[in-house]
Amino acid sequence: MKLNIEPDLKYCPQCNDEYREEIQTCAVCGIELLTGVQMLARVEASQQRKAARTLEILPEDPMTTVRKGPVMQMKQLQSFLLEQGIPSLAIKESPENCNTGCRGGELLLHVRTSDLQDVITALEQEHRQTTGLSDHDTSLVGAVYNVQAEEATCPACGFRFSTRSPTCPDCGLCFA
Repeated sequence: MKLNIEPDLKYCPQCNDEYREEIQTCAVCGIELLTGVQMLARVEASQQRKAARTLEILPEDPMTTVRKGPVMQMKQLQSFLLEQGIPSLAIKESPENCNTGCRGGELLLHVRTSDLQDVITALEQEHRQTTGLSDHDTSLVGAVYNVQAEEATCPACGFRFSTRSPTCPDCGLCFA
């Protein structure tokens, strides 16, 4: 995704939405906006990291496991990361891990520890796009239903309601 960044505007570092300079917080993500100059510096730093990154993984490179799953999913994820310029290794968990039967084999996806932040960013963006979450307000996803509190905020729709009811009256999400 190519951004046209104007130094006089503000930008969300998460969803890349553009805002007028007097606005402080992203309406979608609820996080503090960056100035165009800050966003340009961030994009340039990211491009420099990608340009300096080699696609070759050396035996001495410290590695981190980012996901475990079926062979096809891990191969697709590996291809996605490679498109982002991030190398990875998909390997069997252990020699005892059976690759026969109806379940099939599973792989561990490893990335260099130094690439981890870029991997997390890429996976978050990919998840938001493939699940359609980029079109929804996810700012309340961390809301917790607390029966000791007088009021709760529904994490699904944001409706505030009395905790005497175990169900959100707006969307019907049940907390019992």
